[in-house]
This record gives sequence, structure tokens and C-alpha cells, in this order.
Amino acid sequence: MTGRLFAVVGPSGAGKDTLLAGAVAATPALHWARRVITRPQVVGDEPFEGVTSQEFDFLSQAGAFALEWPAHGLRYGIRATEFAALAKGSDVVFNGSRAALPLALERFPTLKVLRISAPSKVLAERLAARGRETIADIEARLARASYDVPEGLPVIDISNDSTPAIGIARLLAALQAKA
Repeated sequence: MTGRLFAVVGPSGAGKDTLLAGAVAATPALHWARRVITRPQVVGDEPFEGVTSQEFDFLSQAGAFALEWPAHGLRYGIRATEFAALAKGSDVVFNGSRAALPLALERFPTLKVLRISAPSKVLAERLAARGRETIADIEARLARASYDVPEGLPVIDISNDSTPAIGIARLLAALQAKA
């Protein structure tokens, strides 16, 4: 029995982590693959393992990551062990990058993409509320905001333009779809 793998992608501020947290709370059998990121952890932030660049290099060279990619001046990786739940029949979701999708598809041929979107105004408000980026950083992220994914990937579009509860319900519906 093999679980399904979903990459959750979308621009910064689309609410990917909020939706993932709600989906996992509602569906405990769903496994949210934790990322390793080259930035310090902050209490109340998204669940990830914060490491230094040197620690990331060590993990990468040791083959610890099934996936890794650079984005926004940081490096991201997902340990191979995070995907073990697939072999046990559990569905696995991860917050990914559109740039990492070709490698993810190469390593996981049955990958499905859940593309989260929100209007630019909503993205800007959410990024400002996070308090992690300067106004210039937010403007740069909005300028790069794209919903494109590589050709040939199965994509399910989810709008997160309302309340978290509505966005979570939309994500759960997409996860429950058999397509």
C-alpha cells in the first residue's frame, strides 16, 4: 500500500503553512513533511528545522535530503526519512517551491501539485503581518509571485482568498479527491 504525495506550492503569503496546519489537525493520518531551512527557528512560526549554512551543507553532502532547493536567499531541504510514511500508506504533504518540482517529479513520479493562490493585496497583507520581511522584500516577493508550474504535472488549484477555515476546507476537499 502506497500513500499519495502532494507538493503544496504558491507565492509567499498564500497561506500554505496555515492551510497545511489546519489539514493535518483535521486529518491526523496526513503526514506533513518537515523542512530544513537555513534560518533560525522562531516560536509560533511554521514547523521546520532551522540550521546554519554549514549544517545544511553537511546534511546535503551526507545525502540526508530527498529534495533540496534555494529560494529567497535561503536553502530548503526535506530529509528522505520524511517520505517514509508513503510506504506505510499515508498521504504526505510538503510545502515546496515551484522551482523544486522537476526534481520532485523525477524522484516521486506520482507527485501531485496543490497550487495555492490569493489576490496580490491579500498576499501583501499576510507578508506584512508575518513581520519577517522589509517592505522592499515584500515588494520583491510580490513581483516574483507566479502561479506557473512545470508542464505535465497534475495540478489542483485552491484559492485561499477568504478565512483560514474556508481555505482549509478547500485543501481538505482537494486532498480527498481521488483524481
